[in-house]
Amino acid sequence: MLASLPMYDRPGNAAAHDALWSAIRDGLRARGIAAPDRLDRTVPHREGWRRADLVLGQVCVRPLLREHRDLVRIGCLDHGLPDTPAGFYRSVFVSRADDPRDPAAEGLRFAYNSPCSHSGWGAAQAWRAARGLPPLPATLRTGGHLASLAALREGRADLACVDLVTLAIDARLGGGPRALHLGPRTAPVPGQTLVTRHPDPAPFREAVRDALAALSGAHRRALGGRALAVPPDAAYAAVPLPADPPAAA
Repeated sequence: MLASLPMYDRPGNAAAHDALWSAIRDGLRARGIAAPDRLDRTVPHREGWRRADLVLGQVCVRPLLREHRDLVRIGCLDHGLPDTPAGFYRSVFVSRADDPRDPAAEGLRFAYNSPCSHSGWGAAQAWRAARGLPPLPATLRTGGHLASLAALREGRADLACVDLVTLAIDARLGGGPRALHLGPRTAPVPGQTLVTRHPDPAPFREAVRDALAALSGAHRRALGGRALAVPPDAAYAAVPLPADPPAAA
């Protein structure tokens, strides 16, 4: 059996993720659902989404809609982002503070984390498309949001698109947008979605809500997720799915 919460799990908040899973695990077992003892941090997240024994996972909305519609949606942790529906998230365009860039401009060197990411790739391209602009060039694939921010600071890119939850967690863990300029925000979409292979999401929702309520204040602050929200099907259907970057990018 596999349980994994990979999207915001870092060394600085790993203990909070472990505490959350321990409470969810106990809640599932109390409801007659088998669950592994610990979170797995060894299985790559894209491989985990395909596992038939996935008890609990977490997936970005772009791969969820493009490749993994068979996963059963439990809901999204609500991070309390301003002007954003519960359980949704947004990205923000980021450039260097000493060289702020307009994301509507042309000729930008764009750093993105992965073509399977809504927050780093799809949201940015959808923002441009909504304004009748051509796609941003896939200048630099970095492998992660923090690596994209590093590329900006080091002058290897002019622009990136990073989700606001990542920036909030980075700030709580001692990082934050140092020497960076925050530009326009993208449209809200359902956040990183908790999923399972179990056919009934109801007991999972109950277990997650009970687990969040039982967390200590310190663990709750480290996670940032304060409640479970269940976005409607229509919210997922409305998510734009821009094309992937060229294969060579």
